[in-house]
Formats: sequence, structure tokens, C-alpha cells
Amino acid sequence: IGHRILCHALEKRGFKVISLGAYTSQQELIDAAIEENADAIVISSLNGHAEIECEGFADKCKEAGVNVPLYIGGNVVIGPTNWTEVEQKFKNMGFKRCYPPGTLPKTLVKDLQSDFSE
Repeated sequence: IGHRILCHALEKRGFKVISLGAYTSQQELIDAAIEENADAIVISSLNGHAEIECEGFADKCKEAGVNVPLYIGGNVVIGPTNWTEVEQKFKNMGFKRCYPPGTLPKTLVKDLQSDFSE
């Protein structure tokens, strides 16, 4: 449900969204980014396994020539953890921004607009 709400909010603000749905592999994300000439990759995590599933993703993107900002949010880790540490972990993995559970879509919209106006 979260990614549908996110897609709707982004499209309403004029962003072209290519939704790949749940349980998309790293390679499928990279292939779609190349095919669509993406300006960014946004990942919404529900199951808490993003820490494992996104390991090495930024490096694979660079190897494939996909040099776009990466954004991730939602339930990105399992169990209670310090959000500052979680956010830093994902930034160290190559993500430009990492959003905690409950972040409203308008926050991502605002950040994308800001990041692309630079």
C-alpha cells in the first residue's frame, strides 16, 4: 500500500513514476533505470530486510553506469534501532536520503524538488 500512495503523490506533483512493485531485485531496478533513463531510484521497504537486500546496490548501479541519487524509506531494518544510526548506515551504502517509517510522501516530494533544483 505504501508504494502506491507514494506513486500517487509523486505523479500528482508531476513526476513520472515507473513502479516495479514488491520484491524487485537489484538487477531489475538497475535495468529499469537504464531503460527509462531514470533521474532517481526510490525504494520503499515494508518488510525490514532492506539492510540486507540493498547491500552493494549503489556499487552495482555505478558499475552499470546508473549514476542517479538513491532514496529509501519505510521499515528498512528489523527491530528497534537508533534511527540516526540506521540513516547513517544507508548513507554509507550510497543512499542520498533515508526516511523512517511513517514519513509522509510530501517529505520525499519536497526533497526531490530541492535535490533536483540544485
